[in-house]
Amino acid sequence: MRMKLMAVACMTALAGCGSANDAALEEDAATAGADSATRGSFVVTEMARFNEPWAMHFLPDGRLLVTERPGRLKLHEIGGTTGEIRGVPQVAYGGQGGLGDVVLHPDYAGNSLVYLSYAEAGEGGVAGAAVARANLVLDDDGGGELTNLDVIWRQEPKVEGAGHFGHRIAFGPDGYLYITSGERQKFTPAQDLDGNLGKVVRLNDDGTAPKDNPFAERGGVAAQIWSLGHRNPLGIAFDADGRLWVHEMGPRGGDELNLIERGGNYGYPDVSEGEHYDLTKIPEHDTRPEFRKPAITWLPSISPAGFVIYDGSEFPAWRGNGFIGGLSARALIRVEFDGESAREAERFDMGQRIREVEQGPDGALWLLEDEREGSGGRLLRLTRPAAD
Repeated sequence: MRMKLMAVACMTALAGCGSANDAALEEDAATAGADSATRGSFVVTEMARFNEPWAMHFLPDGRLLVTERPGRLKLHEIGGTTGEIRGVPQVAYGGQGGLGDVVLHPDYAGNSLVYLSYAEAGEGGVAGAAVARANLVLDDDGGGELTNLDVIWRQEPKVEGAGHFGHRIAFGPDGYLYITSGERQKFTPAQDLDGNLGKVVRLNDDGTAPKDNPFAERGGVAAQIWSLGHRNPLGIAFDADGRLWVHEMGPRGGDELNLIERGGNYGYPDVSEGEHYDLTKIPEHDTRPEFRKPAITWLPSISPAGFVIYDGSEFPAWRGNGFIGGLSARALIRVEFDGESAREAERFDMGQRIREVEQGPDGALWLLEDEREGSGGRLLRLTRPAAD
């Protein structure tokens, strides 16, 4: 496969980023068979294309796992071939449903455990998100297989429709598994402690509920819940101090970035900075001080998807910054944090819907585009241009 190198002009220059690794960038350009990129811009290298990609995660050997929403898990060797991982559970594909996130267990090197989220069909036309874990067994042909697959979590209840699954997953520095669970376009379940729709849940690595969760004494599904009052949370990341940040798509306007705290209620659908799609007004957060206010609200919407808090070497001035993909914004959004506060600092026009953002072992930023009218969603590697 031949890689294609291009430059995407930023809305602002990469000031203060320091000197580039000239030798590595020149090698990338030579491999791609292309000219140098424009100064003062990201160098954007197309590495591969996938069919409706949704999430990615790097393996310790530098290869990349990529989920495709129709239900395929791919293993991509950077600059090389793409293989298939067999044994993926059957997914409910359609609308926003399908295969979702993929992460590794913190002790993957010792136990080979991989976690997948996906939309799962139920009886009578209902569906809900699920998370399964399995051992990843790689083969010598560039592929592999999931074995000993075990479903450890499900959205309860399953409901009709194919929207707002959420199902982003991450392990925290505390070793627990965090899952974002959308309210499935049903509104009021986000405030109902008898179900886990519209919540962030916190689990042990086997799917059981930790005893110190805020609603553990209630038992049942409530014991899973870490926070509530969410709409469609599609990005989750921990900062260097262990704080949990989650972004979510608002209704008509009102996308949010929230600092997630134990037992916090973030107000949906009772409050929002946006309004319903039928233009019905929703009270704003200031009218209900008992609810947690977002750290950032986007009006108009950016349709956030994917999220990483950066700590690499390729962009040293941006260590500790967040990067969020924008679907409707067709952009990469940089966020600066100041303790428990945050603000949008910069927006880079990518010209396509950005579905996923990840930091590579090389320190580069890696993006997955949404599907491009049947031509595949591109895997993009973002680096700094060579210094003058």
